[in-house]
Amino acid sequence: MVTAPADSGPLVTVLAGGVGAARFLQGLVQVVAPEQVVAIVNTGDDAEFYGVHVSPDLDIVMYTLAGLVDEERGWGIRGDTFVTLDQLQRFGVETWFRLGDRDLAACLERTRLLRAGARLSAVTERLCQGLGVQVHVLPMSDDSVRTFIRTPAGDFPFQEYFVKRGQRDVVRGVDVRGAAEASPAPGVVDAIRSATTVIIAPSNPFVSIGTILAIPGVRDELARRRERVVAVTPIIGGAAIKGPAAAMLAGMGAEVSALGVAALYRDVAGTFVLDSTDAHLASRVEALRMRAVVAPTLMTGPEEKRALADRVLHAVDCDSCGR
Repeated sequence: MVTAPADSGPLVTVLAGGVGAARFLQGLVQVVAPEQVVAIVNTGDDAEFYGVHVSPDLDIVMYTLAGLVDEERGWGIRGDTFVTLDQLQRFGVETWFRLGDRDLAACLERTRLLRAGARLSAVTERLCQGLGVQVHVLPMSDDSVRTFIRTPAGDFPFQEYFVKRGQRDVVRGVDVRGAAEASPAPGVVDAIRSATTVIIAPSNPFVSIGTILAIPGVRDELARRRERVVAVTPIIGGAAIKGPAAAMLAGMGAEVSALGVAALYRDVAGTFVLDSTDAHLASRVEALRMRAVVAPTLMTGPEEKRALADRVLHAVDCDSCGR
């Protein structure tokens, strides 16, 4: 069971993907004590590289909250080196997935613990402790769930589509393999049930949030809490700030806009935050039976991250937060 300390206030639960979610969490911990926050993180992107278990979204969330992330690249550890990969390349190993030496250390320890029989949730807790991360970071599941991207050229594991192939393929669909047989990690359902506010971070709705929603019981639990769930758009002015969300919306026939994202969440979120650029879409969001909240959502610095987190946190209780 995940609970906040008795004297620390209400629990806030965030469904999180990669970069956008990590940056949002940076803002959230400026307005909420980290111990009050639970981040349920996508693990559909997990893969094995160089003999180790890599959890890209878990790692970027941990590194960001620990103040270690390379903000300029948007992944990995600031100032990391790539001596190991350079040596592997000399041995003829493909090194298109860039894993720095310090990054590799976390993956080595994760792999060692998993092979010793530990669950991914327990391993994540241990790594967070080592990095000094006070937010409760939970994988969406301890079971193996893998995201595959369907394209005219074939089906590709997410990292191969995203990194190796440079997102160049038209996306026809997303398969979250293993999700139907998986169970939520310990604490996931309780974190949704006991939260005062549940936030769907500005992450890719298909390969970050969609994978979490595909775990049996998660979507139903969110739907029961719908009036306490607020989703934040990852699309501003018809474009994604980072990643393939806009291209995926287009490839799968959805409207490439904040409204297109809102429609995907209409059954699980009672409130939707869209950027000021897209204020003209607010009435159409409200037609989906969602409260529309208009706010600056571009997280360019610490103040912008804090302001967005504060607005989102109070959106479900605010009758005058909209246009």
